[in-house]
Amino acid sequence: MHRAAQDAGQGPDVDDRIVQAVAPQDSDRIRSRRLISGIGTAVLSRGTNVLVPLLLIPATLSYLGTDRYGLWMAVTALTGMVAFADLGLGNGLMTKLAPCLAAGDIERARRYVSSAYLVLGGTAGAITALLWLLGGRVPWDAVFNVTGAVSPAEARSISLICLTAFVVNVPLSLVNRVQYARQQVGLSNIWQGVGAGLALPFALAAIAAGMSATVVVAATVVGPVLVNVVNTVWTFGWRVPELAPWAGRATGRLTRELLGLGGLFFVLTIVMSMATNADTLIIAHRLGLESVTEYAVPARFVTQLGLLVTLVNVPLWAMNGDSLARGEVEWVRRTARRMTYVSVCCALVPTAGLVLVGDRLFFRWLGVPIGQDRWLLIGLAAWLVMLAAISPRFMVQNAAGVVRPQLLGWGLYLVLSVVAKWYGVGWYGISVVPYIGVGCYLLTVLPAALYGYRRALLLHSPAGAHRSNDRHDEKGRLDDHEAPLQVHG
Repeated sequence: MHRAAQDAGQGPDVDDRIVQAVAPQDSDRIRSRRLISGIGTAVLSRGTNVLVPLLLIPATLSYLGTDRYGLWMAVTALTGMVAFADLGLGNGLMTKLAPCLAAGDIERARRYVSSAYLVLGGTAGAITALLWLLGGRVPWDAVFNVTGAVSPAEARSISLICLTAFVVNVPLSLVNRVQYARQQVGLSNIWQGVGAGLALPFALAAIAAGMSATVVVAATVVGPVLVNVVNTVWTFGWRVPELAPWAGRATGRLTRELLGLGGLFFVLTIVMSMATNADTLIIAHRLGLESVTEYAVPARFVTQLGLLVTLVNVPLWAMNGDSLARGEVEWVRRTARRMTYVSVCCALVPTAGLVLVGDRLFFRWLGVPIGQDRWLLIGLAAWLVMLAAISPRFMVQNAAGVVRPQLLGWGLYLVLSVVAKWYGVGWYGISVVPYIGVGCYLLTVLPAALYGYRRALLLHSPAGAHRSNDRHDEKGRLDDHEAPLQVHG
């Protein structure tokens, strides 16, 4: 089937055929170059996501005023709280898609893509329709405690536009997962960076034209949506039409597979978010809000550095999936070791600066004496370095779909760390929080991570891969006889 697709001009593009055709050593070099490209463009894309909002603050704040700007930020915070809205399907699709592409199973890959788009597209469409049908009955001014110069109609329009842009962009963002699965990480990052960057010229143009506050806010959120639309049309209409989503290709079996795996990623993300964000709540209840500020500022700085570590390692996800599917387990091991050193360096260098000059940095930046507790800064640095060291091995497990060990480890960490921090903060103060986190992590998450890593490699060892291929062939035969999902209008 794969050969027939190539003959018809429907197979993988030139880059994919190169990886399949060259010797393993050359394939390793191509994959390594893609990894370096993905890391570099990820840093640039993340930089754009951070820089553009900062550049927009002076112009939008002065034009919108404090009340409208506050409303905009409140709605944005609400969308951030439901950032898991894709139900883990994006991660599940990337995990399932990479082995299919490595094996040349284009038909199965298209069914996965079609199933993911059908579920998320249908969900987004239904939510958008409900938003606009019932939006007039929601007291948006009361929801966001709107006061001052903002009218109820303005509060409703700004809220609906921001929420609609967020909801619509959830299925549109699946194209980035497809590009990641195809090891086009650099290309995907460029598209995402362009989408984030468009907010600046769009908003400034709306301000210069004297548009209403609603139009200015819309200009800041429409960029990613438009870019994802163009990227989707370009990817599935030109680059890989053989993977283009089609409702008739979605099947019940593959949809259940995606929902099952995506559900595990969804729950894991929620548990990790609760575990890593519980510190401020514990400190607030035990020591008061003043201590929260003293802890939260350096902790937020370390969190931003943690995002850099994540961006450095995310390109490994699909590349590990491709390598494991090809049986190139040694490349996965070797790359995991190398990326451990890279990740630790990415965490160690800036956190060392934080420990040495953090107090002066925060004072010059904020004008208040924060960061003077050197033990707190050392503990936060140790926490980030530890996360960086294990992150590459998590990428191997994600690529293999081995999620349950991670879920078990983080679940135990959540329970143990909350109890330990609750009593530890009361006895020793905020500086003990990261040290308790490190200790609990070593007792719970680390053993689960090492077990999951070994299990992921074992599943793709020669013996494990043989059993997996037998199951894959059996599933493929069942899917070939399975009727597509019926979509009724």
